[in-house]
Amino acid sequence: MKFVTFNIRYDCGFDGENNFDFRKPLILRKIEQEKPDILCFQEVLPHVAVWLKENLTDYYVIGCGRSVSLRDEQSAIAYRKERMNLMKMESCWLSETPTVPGSRYPEQSVCPRICTEAVFEDMQTRQVFRVANAHLDNAGQLARKLALEQILKKVAADSFFGDVPVIITGDFNMEPDWEEMQVLKEYPEFVNQTEHIGVTYHGYWKGNEQTSIDFVITRGPVSCRHLEKWEEQEDGVYLSDHYPVCAELVLENEAMGED
Repeated sequence: MKFVTFNIRYDCGFDGENNFDFRKPLILRKIEQEKPDILCFQEVLPHVAVWLKENLTDYYVIGCGRSVSLRDEQSAIAYRKERMNLMKMESCWLSETPTVPGSRYPEQSVCPRICTEAVFEDMQTRQVFRVANAHLDNAGQLARKLALEQILKKVAADSFFGDVPVIITGDFNMEPDWEEMQVLKEYPEFVNQTEHIGVTYHGYWKGNEQTSIDFVITRGPVSCRHLEKWEEQEDGVYLSDHYPVCAELVLENEAMGED
């Protein structure tokens, strides 16, 4: 299966030639060309979520806004209608009170952070697997550590459909070797498939610091057959200020038994 983590860049209106309206055709062409099975988006504003649902006609798009009103940015998941069966979906806030909309860790920015989790069945192979998609805090080092630990603990403890493979994706706002990322070593069953992917945030190459902050992390019998960044640009127009990362994963869990 083909998985993509894609920070689509919030539609701020001051990106000049890379404003969202100018990136739309490139985004749609690339998705149509690659036909990923699951796309995990970050920074999806409400009107962008509507645009995704209207234009990605081969997909269902799920997620909710991170604010108290359930508006604002989403960490949305788009999954291919003809292949994936959604079995469970849950939104949780990265905080000490994960079921409280808009909640935050005290040590983070003013922005709440949300994780969208889903359990899918691949209708071609009958494999069941879990996906968690998140956008961690840009300002709080401790908040990033706590949020990553929260995600890892939760998916590791979730017994829904048993010990199925897990794919965690997202923009973590930290490099693989940063101190707060080392919490991953406490969970050796999780594998960072993107550890050596290189620059993923490029900021349109206009004086911004380039970093490797977009991740695909797996647990269980999952192997990565191919990994690449979507680096397309046309006359200086990019897909986003991040390179979407595409991983071709092979999931080897056994199919659910027949009645």
